[in-house]
Amino acid sequence: MKVGLHPLLNDAHIDARQSSSQRQLSMAIRAIAPTSGQANLPLNLCLVLDHSGSMNGKPLNTVKRAALNLIDRLKPTDRISVVAFDHRAKILVPNQPVEDVAAIKARIDRLGPDGGTAIDEGMKLGIEETAKGKQDRTSQIFLLTDGENEHGDNDRCLKLAKLASEYNITLNALGFGAHWNQDVLEAIADRASGTLAYIESPEQAGSEFDRLFARAQSVGLTNAHLSLELSPGVRLAELKPIAQVAPETVELTVQQEGNTSWVRLGDLMSVERIVLANLYIHQLPPGNAAIAAVQVRYDDPATGETGLFSERVPVYAEAQTAYQPQPEPTVQKSILALAKYRQTQIAETKLQQGDRAGAATMLQTAAKTALQLGDDSGATVLQKSATQLQSGEELSESDRKKTRIVSKTILQE
Repeated sequence: MKVGLHPLLNDAHIDARQSSSQRQLSMAIRAIAPTSGQANLPLNLCLVLDHSGSMNGKPLNTVKRAALNLIDRLKPTDRISVVAFDHRAKILVPNQPVEDVAAIKARIDRLGPDGGTAIDEGMKLGIEETAKGKQDRTSQIFLLTDGENEHGDNDRCLKLAKLASEYNITLNALGFGAHWNQDVLEAIADRASGTLAYIESPEQAGSEFDRLFARAQSVGLTNAHLSLELSPGVRLAELKPIAQVAPETVELTVQQEGNTSWVRLGDLMSVERIVLANLYIHQLPPGNAAIAAVQVRYDDPATGETGLFSERVPVYAEAQTAYQPQPEPTVQKSILALAKYRQTQIAETKLQQGDRAGAATMLQTAAKTALQLGDDSGATVLQKSATQLQSGEELSESDRKKTRIVSKTILQE
């Protein structure tokens, strides 16, 4: 496996007469197989499942069915572990090769509803079990819950998500129904380089598990970090300088080392991750100039090698005395995706502050941005929420969650 790395400015032309210019640098990153027939990496998968009393009946039954279907799709070279939690946590299936499939499925099938909810207890055991099978595999946790962390500690959840990241374990969060805490689950997924999924009804459990499983199978490289080395006279914006905009939008934490900025990406998949950096460029003399260089550090589980580096790719801009804009439409699309997310975030903040009119206005703005982006389904959800607020209606928990999900990604039809 190797890294595909393609940086692109939203406009590679700079006005040489301006004292400062702002540019957005898009960086598309993915894992590229040397041959089209290369097999998927072995998977080290842990299912952390909420079986609290509120999951009784159809919810738990459909989740178990989705989990059993995943087991059938695993290979003998993969590893599996299963943790169940209510207000405590227990190991249903210790980390092991996928060999005795019938015994693994029987343990899952016997799981019944009980007790309250302590997400952090499930996370702790899940990380411990996953860590046992990390060697030369891509490690993934699927964490599913339908409730608030009533018997647990949300701060501990976030610390455990950070620990998972440090262990090179990707943690994906699935919220089931309408009563889970979207702020906590999103923060867990973001900190552990995973994704957030919303299972609105039991019937959607299977498709959401399948989507995350396909994503896990597309991983080719792990523990990836992107470095952005800026030339003299070039700096990052001070507020929220770097964000991922695809496959979902996440504000990234920047680590600074001299004139080089690092962000953690986690797994690299065959599907592109697109990262957007907000740059300010001091006045340049006429002509071409290198304004930055980008590179990726990563691990390759297929070979057992760690700390590998991709090719270092320079980024050039052309300063012109007679400035002629050269807009790049693909980068503009990334800019719109980030704008949609941030506009929705502002709307949520205004709603929490009791400013319903301000929240509705920002949601309408986000809906217009989604339309510019070509995200018609997202625009429909955002406009519906805006209209409800304008008419004096409250947003249901389901509406709030759908609004959050469409702000982070483009809905699949």
